[in-house]
Amino acid sequence: MRLVEPTKHTLNSKFKFRCHNDMSCFTKCCSHANILLTPYDIIRMKNRLGISSGEFLKKYTYTYSDEKSSHPYAVLKMMDDNEGKCPFVGSEGCGIYEDRPANCRYYPIGQGLMIRGSEEGPINEEFYFFIRDPNCLGYQEDREWTIQTWRIDQGVDLYDEMNREWKEIQLRRNTPGQPKLDPKKQDMLYMASYDIDTFRRFAFESKVLDLFDISKKEIDKIKTDEIALMKFGFRYLKYVLMLEETLKAKEEYIKESGK
Repeated sequence: MRLVEPTKHTLNSKFKFRCHNDMSCFTKCCSHANILLTPYDIIRMKNRLGISSGEFLKKYTYTYSDEKSSHPYAVLKMMDDNEGKCPFVGSEGCGIYEDRPANCRYYPIGQGLMIRGSEEGPINEEFYFFIRDPNCLGYQEDREWTIQTWRIDQGVDLYDEMNREWKEIQLRRNTPGQPKLDPKKQDMLYMASYDIDTFRRFAFESKVLDLFDISKKEIDKIKTDEIALMKFGFRYLKYVLMLEETLKAKEEYIKESGK
């Protein structure tokens, strides 16, 4: 059972930790784990495996719906055996190590996000905490880090940058007074967050891009660049979930819908 320390830490907080394949606990932390995936996780992992996002989601994930926010989340599916191992972990370690999810990169650190009020308005504030797995011997090692240097070493700083807008959507949807999502919006949130290949088809085949003032240059980039498409998806979600007017509808569409 993993224990989460209640103390909140900053990027300057220090700790000692090291993980290597000579340790008796090597890869044990990769069993019976609840790994919630992010949009950028899916892109990296499905491209590493050379499959579509839809194929990846069907084979390697299950959907968890949060009761409070009614948000659907993709969670990595562990193997259906006594060990409950991650499907990508073998005796030599992680088979997709260079493209592993953000949660795996952060371990043994967890990250949280909250809204703090200020004179300028609400501010998103990140904080960190340590995860103590009784099977993990990594804390007994003498390599010292700060949370900041650990993030950089593990490459999770890039993942945080890529997923920041998506995390803000989850946070703002969790604020008091937000209504639960209807099934149609739940499906849209899931598709735009995780199923990037299906979202691309939706964006171009449904002509949804024609409804908004978007330059041809941006549309061309969305068509060929998955990161640009992912970030457009975040803007689109903020718009359809009525969190922020991130897109501007064309005048002719406004007039037509107003008739």
